[in-house]
Amino acid sequence: MSGLDHLLVVLAGFGAGLLTSTVGVASLLSFPILLAVGLPPVLANASNTLGLVPAGAGAALGFRRELRLHRGLTYRVVLLAGIAGSVGAALLLALPPGVFEAIVPWLILGTCVLVGVQPRLSAWLAVRRASSGRSSARVTLGPLTTFFVFVTGIYGGYFGAGAGVMMIATLALGLDVDFRFVAALRTLSVMASNVVAGAIFAVVAEVDWPVVALLAVSSIGGGYLGARIARRLPATVLRIAVVLAGGAAAVALLI
Repeated sequence: MSGLDHLLVVLAGFGAGLLTSTVGVASLLSFPILLAVGLPPVLANASNTLGLVPAGAGAALGFRRELRLHRGLTYRVVLLAGIAGSVGAALLLALPPGVFEAIVPWLILGTCVLVGVQPRLSAWLAVRRASSGRSSARVTLGPLTTFFVFVTGIYGGYFGAGAGVMMIATLALGLDVDFRFVAALRTLSVMASNVVAGAIFAVVAEVDWPVVALLAVSSIGGGYLGARIARRLPATVLRIAVVLAGGAAAVALLI
């Protein structure tokens, strides 16, 4: 790669770090740039997954106050996403490239809709629970939420573009917690999926280590800065940003 290519990768890492902790579509920025500088798709995917792990770590540091709110819940979601990430990595190595290309944009669009309507839908579900005598707030993972966290973790380990938006929709609908905590937990869970998938790629797949290093170094700062920005945004503004970014990502994948 040329010096300009290296600069593009560094900028992609920083931008992806920002997106990791704000709107959750980091790979939609970094992955196309890796393709543009000449990496084959599977090599670019594995290198991107490893390179963006520090972005999640930087974001987790920025979100540390929010993540302390529900420690037990945080540990369970992170563990679940990490296990699921190993399944996603195995699928990437076993299945033909691009096997999910047709369905991914529609999954992202659907989860964008869920993120947008989540406050009204959660209020309706709360009324339903109250009428049935179950009015307590949901701060633990139910069976359905557990299933969708696991499925989203698999997708994160497999490819990951838009996985953050999917995880936000899953957690926001399945739990009665502050949306900023949801954003923080989304970031940490996607990182857990990437850590496990990245470890597998490092051992059994081809990885471009110079690209991984450039992404890793530049994405740490972006992840931390993005978390600081997301912490200060009103929940409604953050929600709108997630929906807009997810919609743009879905359209980009469709075309």
